[in-house]
Amino acid sequence: MIQRYGTFEKDAMVVEYTQRGEGPLVLFLHGGHASCFETIGTEALLEEGFSIIAPSRPGYGVTSPVRNLDAACTLYEGLLTHLGLERIHVLAASAGGPAGIRFAALYPEKAASLTLQSAVTKEWLTPADPAYKAAKVLFHPKRERFTWQLLQLISRRFPKLLFRQMFSSFSTLSYQEAASRIAPGDAETFARMMASQRSGKGFMIDLEQSREAGTDTLAAITCPVLIMHSPFDASVPFAHAEHAAAMIPNARLEKLHAWGHLIWLGKEAGTTDRLLLAFLHEHQ
Repeated sequence: MIQRYGTFEKDAMVVEYTQRGEGPLVLFLHGGHASCFETIGTEALLEEGFSIIAPSRPGYGVTSPVRNLDAACTLYEGLLTHLGLERIHVLAASAGGPAGIRFAALYPEKAASLTLQSAVTKEWLTPADPAYKAAKVLFHPKRERFTWQLLQLISRRFPKLLFRQMFSSFSTLSYQEAASRIAPGDAETFARMMASQRSGKGFMIDLEQSREAGTDTLAAITCPVLIMHSPFDASVPFAHAEHAAAMIPNARLEKLHAWGHLIWLGKEAGTTDRLLLAFLHEHQ
């Protein structure tokens, strides 16, 4: 259910966005390989009566490939002003973490709260990391389309097989160790997530912008902050959550029992939703 799709231009930069729901407003900054059409992780907010403003971050969808994090946040702020929105909750997931952190620090008058879910909060993958080298090959703008076409083909035909094969990318637990935490529909939800993913120029920008989430920025945040992370996250290590909790004044860290990075899946997904909703209601 997309109620509104639009684009906004400022200083020759364009951002696309969707707006769904009616009620208190949440700015959703999606993770890597996603766009403004991402819905996983926001369904409970809509059911609870919140409204979601979801821009495609730089390099994703038709949003301009803005490499400077401050410039990207200026674009988000301009979008909110254009929509007549004065104050909003900020929800940043995974590689959207640096944008959420920087936005909350730069625009305290706009951010009613900040929630970081499995979020990058410091320098992430470096050129020395094997995962960085693999990402530069698989998700380079000239090749990412072919990578996703192959993954999506496998996902459509063999969703459970792909989920199991890719599991180690998201969890430090083996598939057998995580079996009691995996929900029956996780493979299908994972396939649904994969079906709409593309990297564009966005993921390469994500790798660059993670270096801009410095400790000074974390320390400058004044709004209430909830940090949600699984200790079994293989994509963004739990150390990112601990770092943010140590640097952000009065931040609250919730150590989840989810099987890995995708805290919106698994048998503990309901806990993720309940903690988020309670936090947002507390800071209305």
